[in-house]
Amino acid sequence: MSEQLHKLKIDKAHKVRRSERTIWPWVVLLFLVLGGAGVAWTYAQRAPGVEVATMRVHLPEAGAARAGDLVVLNATGYIIAAHKIELAAKVMGRVAWIGVEMGDKVEKGQVLVRLEDDEYKARVAQQQGMVDAAKARLAELEAGSRPQEIAQMAAQVQAADVEAANAELQYKRVLSVRDVQKPTEVDDAEALAKVRAAQAEGMRQQLSLLKAGTRKEQIAAQAATVRQLEGSLTNATLDLENTVIRSPITGTVLERNVEVGEFVTNGFVGDRGAKGYVVSLADLNDLLVELDISQNNFAQVIPGGKCWIVTDAYLDVKYAGVVERISPLANRQKATVLVRVQVLHPDARLRPDMNATVSFLSPAAATQQAGAADTQAAGTQAADVERRAPRVPGSAVRDGAVFIVEEGKARRLPVVIGLKAANGEVEVTKGLIGGETLILAPPETLKDGDPVRVKAQ
Repeated sequence: MSEQLHKLKIDKAHKVRRSERTIWPWVVLLFLVLGGAGVAWTYAQRAPGVEVATMRVHLPEAGAARAGDLVVLNATGYIIAAHKIELAAKVMGRVAWIGVEMGDKVEKGQVLVRLEDDEYKARVAQQQGMVDAAKARLAELEAGSRPQEIAQMAAQVQAADVEAANAELQYKRVLSVRDVQKPTEVDDAEALAKVRAAQAEGMRQQLSLLKAGTRKEQIAAQAATVRQLEGSLTNATLDLENTVIRSPITGTVLERNVEVGEFVTNGFVGDRGAKGYVVSLADLNDLLVELDISQNNFAQVIPGGKCWIVTDAYLDVKYAGVVERISPLANRQKATVLVRVQVLHPDARLRPDMNATVSFLSPAAATQQAGAADTQAAGTQAADVERRAPRVPGSAVRDGAVFIVEEGKARRLPVVIGLKAANGEVEVTKGLIGGETLILAPPETLKDGDPVRVKAQ
């Protein structure tokens, strides 16, 4: 038993090695804690302060400042051409040539389409011949008879008189010997004498007419005939000219509706028959935005009111606009009123039927702009500077002041707030000049001079 108890004694060397294994994990953990604290201290030294979101303060452009640029109502609609033309042919015919494609720019009077014109040229030639013949006849009537014609008729009258006198002499001879003549021979001689006398008188009257000239009524009737034929010639010429279809305006081709060889008409148009128009045109420098404004918001729209227009295709491009027309009727079914806003300075990016959002500006801003314009006209430029006030989110203003970032620290600036927009933005009339780095939604604990870090965008 003594030997077994002796074997149960703990070896001191083994105890020392176990103690060393227990200490090392704590040493490693201590170094990790100290290293993390060092890294945290270094990062804190490099980026001190509260992390904040910021924005750059910009002055509105001149046009925006004059309009006030404070939105009271947003509405969506579609861009339309103020004047869209579906150009149709005035005559019927088959298309022989097309000179434009969709999207082409055209000038006023430019040839767009030509129709086959052989038939129309033949009509013009026919009418021209009839007019020439009628004019020649009119000239003949106005000139009257020539001396040669009068002399010829006088000779014919003289010959007729001779024949009448001879017939009269033969009749007298028959009467002197009628006892030996048959009754029929006497009657024939008498009739011949009367016929010759009548012929001579007729010739004499014709000679008188030749000497008197043409009657005024005949000349007037022939002149009317000439005018009638000239009108027919003019119509035929216009039909020939109308086979050439020209652009009535300077604009852009929106659609080409025909192909070479198709038949166009100026009358009834069937589903698969002749086409009613050849091209559609519009002046894309005269564009409108058509909107249906809810009757609940209609009071915010005023005739001539200023607007901003933004399309879905170019959200970063803003166009100036003005309320051009308000429909006198409301839509009972939709409870809306039709409003048209004119785009003041459209460019090539705008297309008819594009979606557009119109922001109607505050009437108070327009009044402010008018007063500032009067002041500027009097020679004061300060009003123009005040009128071009920047806009900032309302959340950036706290207790009548805003915070900006300067050299890594927050700086408190007192500001004067002007008009407020429906989207939450406010106009800062005093305190900001543009170009500052504004802190958005500053924390309640932020004070002037506190270090800040700008949040990555």
